[in-house]
Amino acid sequence: MTGNCSSDCCRCARFLLTCLLSAILFETVVPCLGQSDSHLPQRVPPKRSSQIQDGFGINSDLPRDPYLPWNRWWWTRMFDAGFKWIRIGQYENSSDRTSWDWIEQKRGVYASSADLEDALDSIADNGMYAQVQLLYGNAMYTSPSGKRPDTSSPAPGSFHNDDRSLYSIFYAPTSSEQITAFNRYVEWMVGHFRDRIHFWALWNEQDIGYWNPWGNPEQYGSLLARFVETVHRTDPGAKVIYGGQADPSRDFTRRALETCKCESGIDIYAYHTYPGYGQNMNPETMDYGAYLNESPRLLRELVTHYPGIKSDITFFDDEFNSIPSWTGSDESVQAKYLPRGLVYNLAAGVKTFVWLLAAGTDGNEYDDFGLIHGLTNHEYDWSPRPAFYALQNTNALFSDTKFDASIEVGGPDLAALRRHTGFPFMAYGFRNRNGKAIVAYWLAARSLPGNAFPPLYVALSIKNAGIVKPVLVDVVSGEIKPMKWKEGVSGTLEMLPVSDSIMAIADESYFDWPLLPETPSSLEILRLGKSIKLRWQVHGGDPTGIVVERQDGDGLETRGRWHRIAKVSVSTTEYTDSGATNGHSYGYRVHAVNVNGESAYSNVARASMR
Repeated sequence: MTGNCSSDCCRCARFLLTCLLSAILFETVVPCLGQSDSHLPQRVPPKRSSQIQDGFGINSDLPRDPYLPWNRWWWTRMFDAGFKWIRIGQYENSSDRTSWDWIEQKRGVYASSADLEDALDSIADNGMYAQVQLLYGNAMYTSPSGKRPDTSSPAPGSFHNDDRSLYSIFYAPTSSEQITAFNRYVEWMVGHFRDRIHFWALWNEQDIGYWNPWGNPEQYGSLLARFVETVHRTDPGAKVIYGGQADPSRDFTRRALETCKCESGIDIYAYHTYPGYGQNMNPETMDYGAYLNESPRLLRELVTHYPGIKSDITFFDDEFNSIPSWTGSDESVQAKYLPRGLVYNLAAGVKTFVWLLAAGTDGNEYDDFGLIHGLTNHEYDWSPRPAFYALQNTNALFSDTKFDASIEVGGPDLAALRRHTGFPFMAYGFRNRNGKAIVAYWLAARSLPGNAFPPLYVALSIKNAGIVKPVLVDVVSGEIKPMKWKEGVSGTLEMLPVSDSIMAIADESYFDWPLLPETPSSLEILRLGKSIKLRWQVHGGDPTGIVVERQDGDGLETRGRWHRIAKVSVSTTEYTDSGATNGHSYGYRVHAVNVNGESAYSNVARASMR
């Protein structure tokens, strides 16, 4: 054995011994590493969407009775969890109220609905940005039938690709007449919603069976060319998204762009990652092995270097998840994988949108995909999964941060750690808008169900971060523990736990945002004689009062300004509006307040006095 081999073996043996001793001693050692600070929170305080300038995204169906009713506690949770972006435009695997078959239900007649207007207002008024996928199928124009219907009759999502039914919405516009008809719908949508929506995507997973009979890059490129022109002409300030590709196929993208010849008009390129769809594969495999010879990294390189593409083109991973019901997975695996995927993408400069807020259980996905349980008539309906809280912590910690390559993370035990576990050690430094640093680290391991992972501990050195009083944050649980730098060694922390779940290191001053109340939910109207009686639910975040607002109008033909009509105590969950006038229509919403500010707005409830 050579001297080098002997040195490696000694280091590995020392590392393993440290792990064994640490597993025994860690509970008593950690408190000695730092002194508790009365001003340091025990857990990560949540940030609301209104407190974030730019952050992560969520996919969501729009509210719709009876499976996704506004008067249950799910929609407002995305504002409380600090999601900044939302991707809408499909109901499970079918159309939603923004889609062509909903907007143009009679040839040449384009119309929204009060439900859609209220939902888009809710997104904008509560501090989120929306990207809308414009679905390209409408049976009046695109059905292959020799006899097309005179009207469109959209239905809730209960089907999936590959849908080859005669009047499927997955038949896309391919002829000149069909493309022209589709772009009339696009022009109406962009013009009508230009005050609230500024990001438009050509819907969705066009490289597989959502484009009948199968993904065709030349056909997609032809439609994309007209789409780009229509969006920018209708609203020069809008952004065009190359709609989310299901697989990172460079060939499909290259052929679509060669046909389109519209590369200079594409502002954002979107793709999806479900590594090992249906099975447990860790998120980092998106770039090694999950897609064989393809990967998101290679796809981004193609797009970035494609002739004529914008130098500042943005990338969205606008569908990402790992599902608890998949083979070899469970909810603990999902709670680890989702923060890992978001932070991994953040370091690469890619914005991630998690699929899905809450599933409409009349669709094909049952209750599997929702971060919040959908309607299954069980006691856990509308309750969050563990991944929801893990993402709430991720949003609070890493929104408004950017990767900082000058922050260096290393340590003498890392080589031995890799040899012992067989998994890469991931570490990234980020810096927020105030210049404060946060370091994320984890093992890129395949997580096992039941939170099964051996206790391992390492020493890490952190350079150029500017962290004076370090704290250790468990991103999944949100738990915060004070630490101390190793005496006599600059920038070194000892006995740090390392596992298949993200841990973060920041300064104790990092948590400097105020705690706003959670949003009241489940607002509903109970008619009471000549008055309108409201009822709602109040939640956490130390609210001290509830503000009631009213809007004149039916929400569609007439939409007045919102006016404050009452402020009631936080213990009050009902209010009677005696000022409502017979013959008029009204909308209502409520929000909570405390000494730090205001919550987001509840759902909108509407009533007509007749």
